[in-house]
Amino acid sequence: MYASKGVTVWFTGLSGSGKTTVADFISEELSRKGLACYVADGDTLRSGISRDLGFSRSDRSEHVRRAAEVAILFAKQNFVVLVPIITPYREMHDFIKKRHAEENLAFVEVYVAASLQACESRDPKGLYKLARGGGISHFTGIDDIYEKPLSPDITLDTAYKPPEECADEVISFLYTNKFI
Repeated sequence: MYASKGVTVWFTGLSGSGKTTVADFISEELSRKGLACYVADGDTLRSGISRDLGFSRSDRSEHVRRAAEVAILFAKQNFVVLVPIITPYREMHDFIKKRHAEENLAFVEVYVAASLQACESRDPKGLYKLARGGGISHFTGIDDIYEKPLSPDITLDTAYKPPEECADEVISFLYTNKFI
């Protein structure tokens, strides 16, 4: 079953904050309820549609633009689209919201607010260690900026809440606000 109208739920936050983990829990739960979901994970998109891009500011912007267009395509087909991507610059947040508004599609911004220290302590892919050692340049939070969203619809602190609880909070928001 598809949602009566598609919606994009965009998760932004530092690497290792739990964006994908929360999105995956949401997808599993909504799929159990019969809703069509698609998780457009930033890493997965980088292995395909964005594999030609690096991590410069312009490449990151293009990666986010492509992800937004993919989300729009799925949302137009009444999917619940979950997009966990760092999205480091505010101009990107504004662009994504504007594109969804142009297409008359619902959009929910979720800020996954785990601190840099919490993300570094997790470091599931060893990227912070690599960045601190000079092995990765333009790494968000280390030698490139992360601009928090100014007015996200939901803020999750995954340093203090388990991912299942964060997922429940997002699902509750989606039902309460009649996005699904």
